[in-house]
Amino acid sequence: MNHTLIIITIGFVAGMLGGILGLGGAIVIIPALVMLLGYSQQAAQGTTLLMLTLPVGALAAWQYYKAGQVEIKTALILAGTFFIGGFFGAKLANLVPQEILKKGFAVLLVLIAVKMLFFEKTLK
Repeated sequence: MNHTLIIITIGFVAGMLGGILGLGGAIVIIPALVMLLGYSQQAAQGTTLLMLTLPVGALAAWQYYKAGQVEIKTALILAGTFFIGGFFGAKLANLVPQEILKKGFAVLLVLIAVKMLFFEKTLK
């Protein structure tokens, strides 16, 4: 399959899953770039972060907002702290060996999956 076509497919699938399930693009895009296109973990993370700086979620977020499913104050606090945390996280990620970073990412995904499957607890 053509490299560009794979990227288009990854983006479309990630966008669909983001719109349907509220997934962050990183959960789909980073593993896809690493496994399908051979990106390093750092390159996949950096590429995905650049993609996320664009207003890619604006139309999906608007649909949730119109349905009354957006907590604006929470989103603004998350955006501000994500902005600062992202700066320091990116500096650290570039110092960590790729294999350790890749394994850490995989462990995080597994832990989140186990928590969601077996230990569901909602605050509202």
